[in-house]
Amino acid sequence: MAQPARRVAAPQDPPVDPEAIDRAYHYHRARRNARLRRKRETSRARLRFVVALGVLVALAVFLMLTIWHEVQKVFGL
Repeated sequence: MAQPARRVAAPQDPPVDPEAIDRAYHYHRARRNARLRRKRETSRARLRFVVALGVLVALAVFLMLTIWHEVQKVFGL
């Protein structure tokens, strides 16, 4: 005679660690803040570079014009 089918117990939900949810929230929030901070720092560094380059170019142009003026004055060009 056939055996009756065995009953399989319903799988229980895995235990949820309430601290794990909180840790994951803080972890992803910290990652997002770090990404935003890196983006801000990169844009500020780019701005500092452009300003420094502009100052150096302006200084170079000023020196060239001053030297050219002095050369004209000395040699009467």
